[in-house]
Amino acid sequence: MKKSTRVNHQPSVKFPPGNKSLISPIYQSVKFTYPSIAESIGAGGFDYTRDSNPTTRQLELLAAELQDRDDAVAVATGMAAIWLTMLGNLESGDRVLIFLESYRPTRVAVRKFLPRLGIEYSMVSIHDHDAIKKELAKEDTKLMLFESPTNPMLQVGDIQALVDLAKSNNVVVALDNTFAGLHNHGQFEVDYFIHSLTKYANGHGDTMGGIVIGSKEKIRRIKPFATNMGPTLDPNAAFLILRGLKTYYLRYRQHSINALTIAEYLHAHAKVKRVNYPGLETDPGYALAAKQMHDTGGVLAFELDANKDQAWKFIDSLQIFATTASLGSTESLVAPVRLYLGSDLSDDELQRSGITDATVRLAVGVEDVDDLIGDLEQAFAAVF
Repeated sequence: MKKSTRVNHQPSVKFPPGNKSLISPIYQSVKFTYPSIAESIGAGGFDYTRDSNPTTRQLELLAAELQDRDDAVAVATGMAAIWLTMLGNLESGDRVLIFLESYRPTRVAVRKFLPRLGIEYSMVSIHDHDAIKKELAKEDTKLMLFESPTNPMLQVGDIQALVDLAKSNNVVVALDNTFAGLHNHGQFEVDYFIHSLTKYANGHGDTMGGIVIGSKEKIRRIKPFATNMGPTLDPNAAFLILRGLKTYYLRYRQHSINALTIAEYLHAHAKVKRVNYPGLETDPGYALAAKQMHDTGGVLAFELDANKDQAWKFIDSLQIFATTASLGSTESLVAPVRLYLGSDLSDDELQRSGITDATVRLAVGVEDVDDLIGDLEQAFAAVF
């Protein structure tokens, strides 16, 4: 074989019997092959990475098991997972029910883009069960998409009640479970769990990904859309998320401990009007969260006793908390809620959701909590 050919057909390295890598390799390959065409037919293996890839498949199986389901489809971003769930279950003439308290890009997808495809929507409060019941009873309502706790105001939905209402009307239930994490809510009869793997799963703020988790039957329904639309998760990204998941429980536990400590600190502060965090005993969602969840995560929202300029100065004065809209990574982050997460809402919708110019969201990291509280204290001193 000439060397110009050899560089394109490189030698393979074979392991002796019993010799293996402790870390699964990255299958950074678009294409896979078989010794013969006959052997490839019905083999159930891998052909093309847009269809499936061994590294990505490992991630799918692990995430499904953590969520107490048996299958999943991994995609390139959390929003790709949202879209896959919607397009896999809706068609022209259908209606989707979402909630005022939903993640802003989800609201934008449903209110701005789905109508272009002939798909209608209803949007009510996650706490208004009478309105929810009315919307679910509509003949054209085919999907209910919600979050608990919600982003950004940490509202806790009564998942069992919501599922019961949807199932009584044969409506598919999809739960964006990103805030709660892969280890929460698996006990409920949710058809599709959606996660932004960018957040707690990866945990280090350096890789994007999304996933839809469900039964084999449910995933079989939407898998063709994922293959054909092409929101493929790169194998290297899948590998990094798998690596991040090794410390998932350690990180989520510390996120929760730190967030509760900070929530208690803020709750007692004279310049804070209210704190939204379901792990806080004074929070309206505390009892429900304690019943539904193992722990309550690293995100909290609070309202300063301040105007917009003071709130922005407070955020700008923080030194450890970095100003950005993400969450779930090891470092602590802060966001002005109305600007970053409520810009699509009307004044009436903002009022109903509890978002003001002085609402701040913290995505608490795993740093020493004394340092984080010290950072908050110096920001308070700088403004007030």
